[in-house]
Amino acid sequence: MDETTERARQTRIAQILETVERLGVKFMRLQFSDIFGITKNVEVPDKQFEAALHGRIIFDGSSIEGFVRLEESDMYLKPDLATFNVFPWPHETGERVGRLICDITNPDGTPSTGCPRQTLKRAIRQAASAGYTMYVGPEAEFFLFQTRDGEATTETHDAGGYFDLTPVDLGEDVRRQIVLALEAMGFEVEAAHHEVAAGQHEIDLRYDDVLTTADTVATFRFIVKNVAMQNGLHATFMPKPLDGVFGSGMHTHQSLFRDGKNAFYDPDTPNGLSDTCLHYIGGLLKHAKALCAITNPLVNSYKRLVPGYEAPTHIAWSERNRSPLVRVPAPRGTATRIELRMPDPSCNPYLAFAAMLRAGLDGIENQLDAGPPVAKNIYKMSYRERRHLRIDELPANLSEALGALEKSELMRDTLGDHICEHFIEAKRGEWSDYIRQVSRWEIERYLKVY
Repeated sequence: MDETTERARQTRIAQILETVERLGVKFMRLQFSDIFGITKNVEVPDKQFEAALHGRIIFDGSSIEGFVRLEESDMYLKPDLATFNVFPWPHETGERVGRLICDITNPDGTPSTGCPRQTLKRAIRQAASAGYTMYVGPEAEFFLFQTRDGEATTETHDAGGYFDLTPVDLGEDVRRQIVLALEAMGFEVEAAHHEVAAGQHEIDLRYDDVLTTADTVATFRFIVKNVAMQNGLHATFMPKPLDGVFGSGMHTHQSLFRDGKNAFYDPDTPNGLSDTCLHYIGGLLKHAKALCAITNPLVNSYKRLVPGYEAPTHIAWSERNRSPLVRVPAPRGTATRIELRMPDPSCNPYLAFAAMLRAGLDGIENQLDAGPPVAKNIYKMSYRERRHLRIDELPANLSEALGALEKSELMRDTLGDHICEHFIEAKRGEWSDYIRQVSRWEIERYLKVY
């Protein structure tokens, strides 16, 4: 670290210490993500703030899924000082609580191979070496359910539909509280509304650089759950909690900038899309099956990716049509972007964004052909029509997606051997547990017939 950088770091530490004293912050949550995207934290009192800001807090990495072996347990929490914030609600004891998002390092200061945030940073460096900066804007959906005796149910608290208002949409006040909490922490929200299913909501976060957005998604999920709990509700980012209704997705808008200009825009082409954009789409399409295991990591994720509920099921792209995997929204110029419609909000944003970025960069580097856009509704095409247009299908279940991930050299290189192996092992175990279960549907379908 050069002298100028160190001086800036010390100045920032002094600013944070002054802020926490002025605001009466008594606790600091040092947050990080496990390989499945579950937010973890080590909370320290004010007497330990300086040690925390200098990265001297140790935790037992062997107790976190996919981090390290028992004999390598000591890990350090290295805070990203730019992520300092103060939660808008007090601690249970009434004191204010601060937050820092951390990278995980080994005792010698090297990045931990089990840290998803470091995985995304590697992908960002690879993009930077090619001259690109990735910007991302996610549209996160979730359900709000009632609780009974402190336990979550799947009973919705409203009968609202797409864009409905009060009194049908009883979640309007909760959504507003979520937006206010996000804004109080400095996040910019573009829109919030009721989604298609009863009890389902969407909040759209303004696009930002990919690392900032991944941090925002992790914080967003924490805030949504806390505000819901404060209102006696349970918020879930489970992709498909109810039969027969739309599932929750996390459509991810993304673009690359180069030398301050949108690299996806070309005013001299009929559709305004550059070769860079089309090759990026080609990369996403080529790696979609392996990517699916990361962006849709649950057994339940594939209950959403079925025909009839506006979730993508086939590997294609379109300029306006919403049935393919990749859609190009209408705006051009600086706002030119592509929308990947496959991800759901249960994914680890650090790993998912890293995988999307590497897939797109591979498309650019190898000039992969995205093929022609599909204007027709894929859901209404016959099998023969799809074959004729060479439209392939997404994995039908988690096992198929994991099989594609296991074969993908690019995704292994993106995740690193450590995370890739632990992720696949854990998800194979999840699939194995699932297929051993006998569901109510099977009993009702087969017990009397056979």
